[in-house]
Amino acid sequence: MSLARKKLLRVVQLVLAVVAGFTLSGCVQPLYGSLGADGGAVAGELQAIAVDPVPTRLGHYLTNDLIFAFNGTGSSVAPKYRLKITITEASQSPLLDTVSGYPTAGNIVATADYQLLPVEGGSPVATGHTIVLSSYDRTSQRFADLRAARDAEIRDAKSLADQISTNVASALASHR
Repeated sequence: MSLARKKLLRVVQLVLAVVAGFTLSGCVQPLYGSLGADGGAVAGELQAIAVDPVPTRLGHYLTNDLIFAFNGTGSSVAPKYRLKITITEASQSPLLDTVSGYPTAGNIVATADYQLLPVEGGSPVATGHTIVLSSYDRTSQRFADLRAARDAEIRDAKSLADQISTNVASALASHR
């Protein structure tokens, strides 16, 4: 293949890549941008979500993180949606000290199932299932172990809240 032909092929590839880029750029919608002709924004829809309380300590952290993620402004908005969450939590000890037989590390595994329901009733707008895992070191000090496990729960709650809020925002953006 001659040098001129290689240059021409390279130019044609570049032009096709630019044309494909411009063509596909019309398909992308910003997650927190306008929902359509009516001008409603996903952020406004997120503020209208009421999060049902979850009864465990992990649920308390998760509920607070979700309320802040959906409506961090503190403004009072009439709820259009209700978010129902059920969570389960398990503790694991994957590593054991071979001499003492005591665990040296721990995992907190949190699983959440959620449904975003319209307040006036009807079929769910979004449903989902998320799983997160946080590890922590265990020592011979009991209080340090309890505090490390609680910190792992807090990290799990933040991770669950991030995943749920992103999935809910995506569902609301595509629901319109």
